[in-house]
Amino acid sequence: MIAMILAGGQGSRLGKLTRTIAKPAVPFGGKYRIIDFSLSNCSNSGIRTVGVVTQYQPLELNDHIGNGSHWGLDRRDGGVTILQPHSSLDGEKWFQGTAHAIYQNISYIDSHQPTYLLILSGDHIYKMDYELMLNFHKNKKATATVAVIRVPAEDATRFGIMNTDNTDRIIDFDEKPEKPKSNLASMGIYIFNWEVLRRYLMESHATGQNMNDFAKNVIPSFLANGENVFAYSFEGYWKDVGTVDSLWDANMAFINPEHELNIRDKSWRIYSKNPLAPPHYLTRDSKVRESLIVDGCYVAGEVQHSIISQNVKIGANSIIRDSIIMANSVIGKNVTIDHAIVGEHAVFADNAQLISDGGIEVVGYNEVVGGLSDEEE
Repeated sequence: MIAMILAGGQGSRLGKLTRTIAKPAVPFGGKYRIIDFSLSNCSNSGIRTVGVVTQYQPLELNDHIGNGSHWGLDRRDGGVTILQPHSSLDGEKWFQGTAHAIYQNISYIDSHQPTYLLILSGDHIYKMDYELMLNFHKNKKATATVAVIRVPAEDATRFGIMNTDNTDRIIDFDEKPEKPKSNLASMGIYIFNWEVLRRYLMESHATGQNMNDFAKNVIPSFLANGENVFAYSFEGYWKDVGTVDSLWDANMAFINPEHELNIRDKSWRIYSKNPLAPPHYLTRDSKVRESLIVDGCYVAGEVQHSIISQNVKIGANSIIRDSIIMANSVIGKNVTIDHAIVGEHAVFADNAQLISDGGIEVVGYNEVVGGLSDEEE
């Protein structure tokens, strides 16, 4: 089995945080990026060939992944490959959907001659052993397997919902139904028999059918044609961090050392590209409570229930509360930041205030907050 990670999404719901970088490259948890979880899961699951399909603002993502050495994927046979849009035989230059991205890269997949193809999203936070899912797929003699997770009934309308029989076989699939028949939500993780999926993609494009999206087109087509499609139930933490609120929620939960994601589990490490940095420095007057502070930081103020990434500087008498401060940001003196996400290389002038009035405030990369007005200058 080889894996294809779909990492080309714009992530427009994250606003300023994805204005210049792809969503999977957004920092998470102080020293990671979102895509680290999918890459680490592949490495820990014994998958040695991974294609990363990019499209929107790929430069930082490409630089982060490099040759895959941080995830043990720098291999002569296989390894990680960055796959960007290119002109196809039919003249299309951009991916029109998740399945179309796979269709555009059929030659890459064929070059590795896989029996099974694992499709992943690059913007989810979770730990998962894909080998267990593959074993399930084989035991069920499935042509396609969809990973599912139970969601609260009131949230089911926001997901693709799988309805199954007592053998876990998928009977029908409803994309964001008004009246869900179950609460088994698709995680956007699929295993296909490559020969079968390849045939569907090739035939659909040869006949002008729309087979651009896995959820909207491919899975319904498999079901309509009587393919063996099964639901693999996942037990554990999984979070789609596609909105500001969900990204903030996941980071805040990450602070808790007893969180079910258990990032400190040495048997299933989450790897990343991390620069070497000196230990963080706390001044005599600094106060830190229930927070995660990465090495290389200088803290002279007060930090409460927040994540402070590497090389962040926080001036005297400043208060950071329930916030995420990304790498290389500079917080001046007497600053208050409350319920916010602050992008990399942001600068807060002395006495600046950023206090939420109910939602989560967002400061973009390299953004400057506060300072003298034009009249004062």
